[in-house]
Amino acid sequence: MSVAVHVPGRPVLAMAAAGGARASAGLIPAIQDLLAQAGVPLGELDAIVFGRGPGSFTGLRTACAVAQGLGFGSGVPVLALDTLLAVAEDAHARTGATQVVAVLDARMGQLYAAGYRRRGDAWETVAEPALRDPADVTAPPGWVLAGTGLELLDTRAERIEALPSAAALLRLAPAALAAAPAHPAAEALPLYLRDKVAQTTQEREAERARKDNPGGGPAAGKR
Repeated sequence: MSVAVHVPGRPVLAMAAAGGARASAGLIPAIQDLLAQAGVPLGELDAIVFGRGPGSFTGLRTACAVAQGLGFGSGVPVLALDTLLAVAEDAHARTGATQVVAVLDARMGQLYAAGYRRRGDAWETVAEPALRDPADVTAPPGWVLAGTGLELLDTRAERIEALPSAAALLRLAPAALAAAPAHPAAEALPLYLRDKVAQTTQEREAERARKDNPGGGPAAGKR
């Protein structure tokens, strides 16, 4: 769980905490606490920016529901940004990378991936977010891989541990707002790339066997 607030001319206030089931209970109090520290009422914000996905089913539902609720209650518009773009922005902030294949662990042996190139202060999407098998995720020469789930990739490309933090979303927000206006709260919708959100018992056992026997044999025969 990552939350941040930015008031022009002041440092960004940010906090991070455990995600998962705890996030749904702690997210709104965390937002209220940061706004109080910043001395800014919710209704005076220019926009509420959030990562629309791809990501975990529960995490996306929580983020969208909270953005919608805050937007409806305050009249503040919402700004939905690709979560993988925030990964690329975090990688840029950490290392200066400008050509990034952003990835997130999608579980079940797969990755969410997208490609972004930075020109000046703006990012352009080279490859749209998609759900991919690790063997299908590559980084061209001069590009870096950034995000989570990097251990699934068999490549010599440079790797950067990066996260889709709220601070990264805030850095992206001004350019996004300049390019297009924020949306009404009703349009705070998630980007889902997977309909299936759980494995069967047989699939989980096969995945465990594959991890226990990475060098060959039936468990490593197919992805």
